[in-house]
Amino acid sequence: MSAYLPVLIFAVLIVAFGVVSLAVARLARPSRPDVVKLANYECGAEPIGPAWVRFPVGFYLVALLFIIFDTLAVFLFPWALVLKPLGLSAFWVMAAFIGIVGLGWIYAYREGVLEWK
Repeated sequence: MSAYLPVLIFAVLIVAFGVVSLAVARLARPSRPDVVKLANYECGAEPIGPAWVRFPVGFYLVALLFIIFDTLAVFLFPWALVLKPLGLSAFWVMAAFIGIVGLGWIYAYREGVLEWK
């Protein structure tokens, strides 16, 4: 338990900081609602149509591809920092990882996911 005591203290401090910050902000903010402040704002124009519209599936596919390549970047950076002590086996493991991600990119390219329509 004593090894986790600093972690517990930090967790309590983080939660307390968030709660206290939100409470102080709520008490300190001005409360002057009027018609202009409560109106919808979108580039100075009144919104037309319902807010619930269907987005094309391309938006979701681009988001998924971003997550894939962002994950690749997140794993490549620490790997590049500690490459020398790990030896040649670490190089081949990362080459296999990049190969798998590359196969996913080739598949997405062939399916036309990367083309914006």
